[in-house]
Amino acid sequence: MAAIALGEPPQMRKDTHPEYYPECKVTYRGEVIMTVGATVPEMKVEIWSGSHPFYTGKSSFVDTAGRVEKFQNKFKGDYFKKKK
Repeated sequence: MAAIALGEPPQMRKDTHPEYYPECKVTYRGEVIMTVGATVPEMKVEIWSGSHPFYTGKSSFVDTAGRVEKFQNKFKGDYFKKKK
């Protein structure tokens, strides 16, 4: 059995695995909150444990894509009135 030196990543087959980025930057609202190992160089998250109400104990409203306004515009006016 061959010994693997400490600190060296294990050898993988060529051209079968995606590229690995050991310093992937995770951003939340434009601010880098952590670095992780991933298959992409940068991740943008909409919510994380530092902003989630379960972990912070604070209630917050998250509307990342204008979903509330989109819903309100779609169903405003006479939308729910019965058609004759």
